Amino acid sequence: MELPLLRDVVVILGLTVIVLFIFQRLKIPSIVGFLLTGIIAGPSVLGLISATREVEILAEIGIILLLFTIGIEFSLDRFSKMKRSVLIGGSIQVILTFIIFFLIALQWGLSNNESIFIGLLVSLSSTAIVLKILQERGELDSLSGRTAFGILIFQDIAVVPMVLLVPIIAGQSSNIADSLLLLFIEGVGIIILTLVCAKWLIPPLLYQIARLKNRELFLLSVIVICFAVTWLTTSIGLSTALGAFLAGLIISESEYSHQALGNIIPFQDLFTSIFFISIGMLLDVNFFIQNPIIIILVAVILILIKSSIAGLVTGLLGYSFRIMVLTGLLLSQIGEFSFILAVTGLEYNLINGDIYQIFLGVSILTMALTPFIVAAAPKTADTLLKLPIPHKIKSGTYPIDQSRVIYKKDHLIIIGFGINGQNVAKAAQTAQIPYNIIEINPELIKNAKTHETSVIYGDATHEPILKKANIESARVVVVAISDPLGTRKITDIAKKLNPNTYLIVRTRYMQEMDSLYKLGADEVIPEEFETSVEIFSRVLDKYDVSPTDISKYINKIRADKYEMFRNISDNKFNLGSFDVNDSDMEISNILIKDNPEFVGKTLAEIKFEEKYNVNIILIKRDSQIITQPIETTKIKDKDSLVVIGKIEDIKYLKERISK
Repeated sequence: MELPLLRDVVVILGLTVIVLFIFQRLKIPSIVGFLLTGIIAGPSVLGLISATREVEILAEIGIILLLFTIGIEFSLDRFSKMKRSVLIGGSIQVILTFIIFFLIALQWGLSNNESIFIGLLVSLSSTAIVLKILQERGELDSLSGRTAFGILIFQDIAVVPMVLLVPIIAGQSSNIADSLLLLFIEGVGIIILTLVCAKWLIPPLLYQIARLKNRELFLLSVIVICFAVTWLTTSIGLSTALGAFLAGLIISESEYSHQALGNIIPFQDLFTSIFFISIGMLLDVNFFIQNPIIIILVAVILILIKSSIAGLVTGLLGYSFRIMVLTGLLLSQIGEFSFILAVTGLEYNLINGDIYQIFLGVSILTMALTPFIVAAAPKTADTLLKLPIPHKIKSGTYPIDQSRVIYKKDHLIIIGFGINGQNVAKAAQTAQIPYNIIEINPELIKNAKTHETSVIYGDATHEPILKKANIESARVVVVAISDPLGTRKITDIAKKLNPNTYLIVRTRYMQEMDSLYKLGADEVIPEEFETSVEIFSRVLDKYDVSPTDISKYINKIRADKYEMFRNISDNKFNLGSFDVNDSDMEISNILIKDNPEFVGKTLAEIKFEEKYNVNIILIKRDSQIITQPIETTKIKDKDSLVVIGKIEDIKYLKERISK
C-alpha cells in the first residue's frame, strides 16, 4: 500500500538535495534553497506534494525542535539578563511597528479593522530564520544576536493575545477581557512550573536515566520532556515556539544538557528544513508573476521601515549605532507566526484573497533576502557610520559610570568581559599587570565595576574607543568577544593603530584563523581546537597516562597544530620557540612601514647592532621567512622583523621605525 506522505518526503528531500547542491556551489545560503524547493514542489509550479497537511505537521515539529535546542543552549540565568530586551525592547518594537503600518494601511485605503490586522501581521519577525542564521554564523552570543533574540521572544508571546484579538477586530466576539485574564493566570502558572522543573525535578530525573547508560532511553526521555511542555503550553493557548523554548530552558539547568543537545540537533536540522520548504509551498507563483512590482516595492519598503524601527528600539536600549544597524537588519523580515495569524484573518474576512497573496509574496521574499541582508549588515553599518552622526548615538546612550582610572602605558587591553575576558582579567590582577577593559554590554560592565577594574563602555570596532583605552601604548591586546565580524574588524583596526602591540584573538572556529592572522593577529586561540585538546586529555587520563605525559602530549599537539596554521595561513612566527633568560631582554616583532630610514637599505647600512643594540633573528616577508638574514639583506616595506635585545633598546627602535 502506497503512503502519500512517504512519497512526498522522498520527493521533497530529493529535490532539496539537488537544489542545495547547486546553491552551495554558487555560495547561496541554504535557507533560500529550502524556500525555492518549496516553491518548485508546491501546487502553483509542479504540484508534487499531495499530503500537504502532513508536511505542515512535520514543519511544526521543526519549529518545536529549533526553539527547543535554542532553549537548551540558553539558561535561566542568561535568560534573566535579557529582560530589558524582552520586556522593553520587544514591547516598544511591536507597538511602534503596529502603529506605523496601521497608518500606512489606512493611507492605502483599507478600513480601520483591516489596517489594525495588517499592523499586527507586520509587527512580527521570523524567529526560525533569525536564530538559524545566528547559529550558522556563530553570532547567537553577540550583543546584536542577544538583543534580536530578546525582541523575538516578546513577539512569540505577543502572538497569543493577537490571535485572541482577531475575533474582536472582526466584530464577532466580546469576551476578550475574560480570555486575557485567564491567559495571564495560565501563563504565570507555566512560568512557575518551568522554574520548579528546571531547578528540582528534571535534573535528578535525567541523572537517574543517565545512570542506566541507555542511549535510546535518554533520547526518548528528552523528546518526551520537549513535547510534553510544548503540548502543555499550547493547551492553554500559548504558542508552540514558546513552549519548546521553555522546555529547552528546563533541560539547560541539567548537567546533561550538552548530551541532550547532541541527540536532538540531527532531528532539528531535518525538520527545520521541511518547515522552510513548507513556507515556500504557500506562494502562488502566478500571482507573483502578475504583480511583481507591487510585491517587490512593498517588500523593500517593509524591510526599510522594520529595520529602522528595530534599530531605533535598540538605540533606546542604549546600545551603539553599529548594534542598532545589525539588530535592525536581523529583524527586517515577516515572521512565520504571521502566517498563522493571516489564516485566522482570512477566516474572519479581515483580509481578502489578493491582499493575502501580496502578504505571502512579500513575506517569502523578505525571508529569502534575510541571509543576504544579514551578510551585508556589517558593511552597511560601516558605511552609515561615515555619516555625520552625533557621537552620543554612535557610542550608545546607556548610563554607565565608567572608571576614571585608565592605564596609559605598557598595559593590557581586554576587549570583551565575558567568561574569557573575566578569566584573563583575574590572571592579570593576580600578576599585578595593569589592564583596561572595553565592553559594550551594559550588564557585563556592571559586573566589571564591582571588581573595581578599569572599564571603558563602548564598541571596540570604533577607533575612538580603542584610542580611549590608549591602544597606541598597549603592550598586549586580547580580543575575547563572541561576534566573528566584530572580531575581524577590531583585529584590523587595532593592528593599524599599534602595529607593535601583541594581539591575541579568541575565535570559536578554526576556519576563522586564516583571516584573523592575515589581518594582523599574533596569536589566534580557536575554542573548537582547544575543546578537542581538552577531550583528548580526558581520554588519556582514563587510560591511566600520567599527568606529566599528558602535559607533554598536549604541548606537542598545540605546538604542531598552531605552527601548521601559521604555515598555511601566511601568519606570524612562534616567538615562544626562543628562550630569553635575562629579565632585561625580550624578543619582539616589529613591522616596517613607510619609513625611508629603513626601507630599501641593507642590514649593513642600517647597523641594527651598532646603532640600536639589537640583533635580527629573522625577517617575515609576505609568505617568505628569512631565518638567517645576512648583511646584504635589504629591508622592504611591510617586512616584519623579529629582534632580540634589551627592553629599552627595542622600545627606542620601535619609536624610530614608527616615525
